[in-house]
Amino acid sequence: MTETSDVSDGMINWTSLLPWWVVLLWGLLSLIIGIMFLTTPGMTTLLLITFLGAYWLVGGFFTLGSLAVDKTNMGLKIFLSVVNILAGIAILLYPLYSTVFILSFFAIFIGFWGLFIGAVHLIQAFKTKDGGNGLLGVISIIFGIIILVYPLITAELIPFVAGAFALVSGIAAVIAAFQVRKATASPA
Repeated sequence: MTETSDVSDGMINWTSLLPWWVVLLWGLLSLIIGIMFLTTPGMTTLLLITFLGAYWLVGGFFTLGSLAVDKTNMGLKIFLSVVNILAGIAILLYPLYSTVFILSFFAIFIGFWGLFIGAVHLIQAFKTKDGGNGLLGVISIIFGIIILVYPLITAELIPFVAGAFALVSGIAAVIAAFQVRKATASPA
């Protein structure tokens, strides 16, 4: 088979999972969210965190309600329900503080993750004598340290990074949707 037909076959197999219009819709929503994050990052993030709070609150009640049907792991379900309900209430009562807290927490998590990934790359570099892995490790550690030293600045930049990723993924999804539509519309 030629390389072109292999790509088409891969797209056809992929379309059995999602119709092309769902991928297009996903891409358009990603574009809208990306534009919102880049043009109004504060309001979009506040809205997103408020939805997160409502989701946690409702999810906590549903988890409690699931105990009426399934009593397995009762202690864990009750604990998760209480945590979700309290987090949801806290976010809905104090959405602005919650936004700053959640983004700062996320930034600190990313900083520690960078340190961890950097250490793994360095260990791997020493084991395999791979300079590229070592360079990745050093870069990850440097970024991890910078993020941990300046978590509030990082938290302020997260909406812009999320917006850029949403734009790129939205454009990619729209292009993929039309490629899948073209591949499935043409006779095989």
